[in-house]
Amino acid sequence: MRVLVTGHKGFIGTILTPMLVDRGYDVAGLDSDLYRNCTYGEPPLKVAETIKDVRDVDESDVEGFDAIIHLAALSNDLLGNINPALTMEINHAASVRLAELAKSVGVPRFLFSSSCSMYGAGGDDFLDESARFNPVTPYAESKVLGERDIAKLADDHFSPVFLRNATAYGVSPRMRFDLVLNNLVAWAYTTGNILMKSDGTPWRPIVHIEDISRAFIAMLEAPRHIIHNQSFNIGLNAENYRIRELADFVKETVPGCEIGYADGAGPDKRCYRVDFGKYASTFPESPLQWCARLGAKQIYESYKKYGLAKDEYEGVKYKRILHIMYLMENQFIDNTLRWMNGKN
Repeated sequence: MRVLVTGHKGFIGTILTPMLVDRGYDVAGLDSDLYRNCTYGEPPLKVAETIKDVRDVDESDVEGFDAIIHLAALSNDLLGNINPALTMEINHAASVRLAELAKSVGVPRFLFSSSCSMYGAGGDDFLDESARFNPVTPYAESKVLGERDIAKLADDHFSPVFLRNATAYGVSPRMRFDLVLNNLVAWAYTTGNILMKSDGTPWRPIVHIEDISRAFIAMLEAPRHIIHNQSFNIGLNAENYRIRELADFVKETVPGCEIGYADGAGPDKRCYRVDFGKYASTFPESPLQWCARLGAKQIYESYKKYGLAKDEYEGVKYKRILHIMYLMENQFIDNTLRWMNGKN
C-alpha cells in the first residue's frame, strides 16, 4: 500500500513515518519543512518526499496513493492566534482542497488528524464523539470546520475518517516544548521549578505520539465499513487529568523540583474530559499503551541524554513561534509562511 503522509517532518509525522515503514508500507511525505533546522536528537527517517506547502499541492502530488494521512497544519495555538485567517487558510481550506484533490484522482482513504480541542470549554462531563463543539482557539475552530467540510465529500469511493487526538506528548526528532507534559518536564529539568501557567484545575486528556501513530495505523488497516466517514476520539479514559495532577507526576519524576505558578495564573478556558470508549471497543486489537507517568519518565530521560538547556526550549531553535518570527524577520519565509526566493 502506498501512503502519503503530509506533515511527515513534524512532531507526530517523524514518529508515525518510521512506524509505517516498519510495517512494510511504501511511504512518501509532503511537508513545507519550516522546522528543518529544529531537529532534536536523532534526525528524522528519510523517505521519498515533496517539499511543498500543503496549500500549493496539485493532483500530481496525490496521484497513485492508496491512502493519505493528513497531519500538516499550523498546530500551535499561539501561532494561530497571531493570524487566525492564516490558520483557517492552512488548517481548514487547504485540508478540504487536499481531500477534494484526493477524491478526484481516486485515493480511496483519507485520514484527517483532528483534535479533542474542538470540545474546548467542555466542563467536567465526559464527552464522546457526539458531544457539542465549543472551540476556544482558531486552531480548534479550524478542525471543526475541516471535519465538517471533508465529511461532505464521503461517498462509495472516498472514505474520510477523523482522528480527534487528545493533547499530545512524547519525544520526537521535531520536539514540541509547548505541549503541556513536555513543557512541565522541561521547566522541572532545567530550572528545578514546575511552572504552572494556569491554576492547575482544567481537565485535559493527553496521549503519547506513539499511541496516536498506532491509532492511525489501525484506521489505515481497518475494513472500510468500520471507519467510513466517522470520528474517533484518540486517547484513554484513564488519561484525563487535571493539569495539577500532571505537575505532580513530573515532581515525582524529576528529583528536587518544586511546583510554582506563573504570575497571573488563573483558570484556562480550555477544559474538557473526553470519553475514548469508541476507539477502544472498535479496535481492541490495537490498544493504546502509554500513560502520563511513563511519558514523563521518557521525556525526562531524553532531556538528560541531550542536555537540554532552558535557553534552547525557550529560544529560537525550539520555540515554534520564535522560530517562525526569525524566519520571517530574516526573509527566509514571507508573511504567508511560504519560503522566499526558492529557499525551499
